[in-house]
Amino acid sequence: MSRIIILGAAQMGPIAPDESRESCVSRMVDLIKQASSRGCSFIVFPELALTTFFPRYYEEDITKMDDWYEKEMPNKATRPLFEAAADAKIGFYLGYAELTPEGRRFNTAILVDQNGKIVGKYRKVHLPGHSEYDPKRPFQHLEKRYFEPGDLGFGVWRQQGSIMGMAICNDRRWPETYRVMSLKGAEIIVLGYNTPDLNTSGKEQNHLRMFHNHLTMQSNAYMNGCWVIGTAKAGIEDGCMLIGGSCIIQPSGEIATQAATLDDELITFAADIDICNMPKDTIFNFAKHRRIEHYSVITEQTGVELPKGLN
Repeated sequence: MSRIIILGAAQMGPIAPDESRESCVSRMVDLIKQASSRGCSFIVFPELALTTFFPRYYEEDITKMDDWYEKEMPNKATRPLFEAAADAKIGFYLGYAELTPEGRRFNTAILVDQNGKIVGKYRKVHLPGHSEYDPKRPFQHLEKRYFEPGDLGFGVWRQQGSIMGMAICNDRRWPETYRVMSLKGAEIIVLGYNTPDLNTSGKEQNHLRMFHNHLTMQSNAYMNGCWVIGTAKAGIEDGCMLIGGSCIIQPSGEIATQAATLDDELITFAADIDICNMPKDTIFNFAKHRRIEHYSVITEQTGVELPKGLN
């Protein structure tokens, strides 16, 4: 018998800087209700789903940004989301900014089961952007200022009869993200993102933003024989255009379904998890075909080292 899970991507439209967490949670509860009406049992919310994308703002004193972070989860504002999901027997992924008791700051996501219990936590590893104010940019991208690289690695968890892993936004562009989780048996990899339609660090045609968004997820779904769910925060958020394109991708690399708007929108798909088995048992059978004796450079160096010799 096939393992069928109705998966959902719960895209969110823009969040204004002055929008409350309670308002964001109310929007997410509405998406939970839609998911329940469709028989969906797991949904993915975006990265930093409780606030506007605050790394676009520069502040000299980082402690003045503390209000953008969550000090505990769930908390008073988010508890209604956990309760609504538990009542509907829907598991979910939620991205938010985390401030630990020790004062550490992470771009974080959690995996919550169908009973409203947190079963997994991930902290974003591949932080893009910069750490100091850059006057040449039309808006800032200060993730390296407000977060430190994640310290939990790429874990996987048994969730709803499958094996699930998490990533966040820029992680989707790095093949190591998917391969590490696939080597741990991941069948579903879920992630949220907040991606502007403009690359402020270099000249790039705007249409490539969406192309690369889908390319990275589709290619890695194929190369790792897994389902991938990518969920956007979308639309014009405080003057910054965020791409949508939330999608559910099957192990063939094909997009099974995709959001049509830049607003709050739920897309769902009845995913057969067992179709992961064919690629994992054949062309991407890691145990049979990987040649790790030739891959050591991947973990032994970061930057490029050119070959010695004459130019």
